Amino acid sequence: MADLEQRLEQREAQHKAGQVPLCFGSKKLFHAQFHLAENGFQSHAEWKQAWSEARSNQFFVLGSKDETAGCQGCVASRDPDGSYSLRVRLPNRAMGQHLVLAGVRFAYGQKQFEQSLACGRALSYRFLRDRKGWRVFVSTEASPVKRITDRRLGAIGLDLNPDQLVLAEIDRCGNFQGGEHIPCITYGKSREQAKAVVGDAVKQVMAMAVGSRKPVVIERLEFAKKKAALESAGSRRARMLSSFAYGQAIQSLRAAAFRAGVEVVEVNPAYTSTIGAVNHAARFGISIHQGAAIAIARRGLGLSERPAVRVARVPTRGGGHVTVPLPGRNRGRHVWSLWSKVSRQIRAALRAHVKLLPASVGSTPASLCVQTSCAT
Repeated sequence: MADLEQRLEQREAQHKAGQVPLCFGSKKLFHAQFHLAENGFQSHAEWKQAWSEARSNQFFVLGSKDETAGCQGCVASRDPDGSYSLRVRLPNRAMGQHLVLAGVRFAYGQKQFEQSLACGRALSYRFLRDRKGWRVFVSTEASPVKRITDRRLGAIGLDLNPDQLVLAEIDRCGNFQGGEHIPCITYGKSREQAKAVVGDAVKQVMAMAVGSRKPVVIERLEFAKKKAALESAGSRRARMLSSFAYGQAIQSLRAAAFRAGVEVVEVNPAYTSTIGAVNHAARFGISIHQGAAIAIARRGLGLSERPAVRVARVPTRGGGHVTVPLPGRNRGRHVWSLWSKVSRQIRAALRAHVKLLPASVGSTPASLCVQTSCAT
């Protein structure tokens, strides 16, 4: 705690003094000058050369739709052979000279680049130098895609979990038509590996949405609450939650849906796990996660969430179940007030169930994991 307080005081002092502690070229490479041999440098001059190259290995040219070819500092023009020439404006210190790069072709996104150039959209360029030479990356607004999904056909509910993406397909009346559990384990993976795992899972979601022409319904997650939930979760579940990239999954899903013309609908996540456990899991013989996905899909279509049973049977990890009588509904209040009571009753029943188990079995309340995603 004392170390954190000292660091906070240092940051506040730097902020008041107008000092910004940034290290262009990476802090790791900067500290390498103090241990040259260990970092593969023969002399300080060799390190200085690597340091200078790292600090000047890229530059960015901001685009504007009001300028010629979408950018004033870098103007693209098409050559007769189908390639492009980039006319880069040099800084004023170079006396207003220009550098022309000819024969430029894009391995990815060539069609989008040509569409943006023809429509007069803003084009921003990033020039990056690596071991193979200079590369150029172009950022532009994506072209809109015609929507292929229709809510009148039904919807696909998606329940995000740390180890899987659970899908549930319903028709326009809210009837369950099937689903799928897609593995998505990012624990123990590097950032790039986790990104690839999430991307592959999202592809399967999009394949189902495109084939059925139904929109995808997801929960409007609040990441601050998800992080706060780590304190009450067990160590194993906390590690899984912290490693699972909720933001990356949603971002990948939205990007893939935009390219495929699939509508993504966000709904309030309140009590979806409880509704899934009470109304759908036991009824269809499916997992609570898939029951939650049904509740999410039905909420996306604006369908009712009234209890379908009088007594809820909630499964536990050990293969058994706990039985909870549902309270009477007050018609003058919102239906979520009922589900709030049901959620508290289920939590209490599961805690009591864990206390009755032997110490070796009940030491970790694993059966509560299915309820920790309920919003309260």
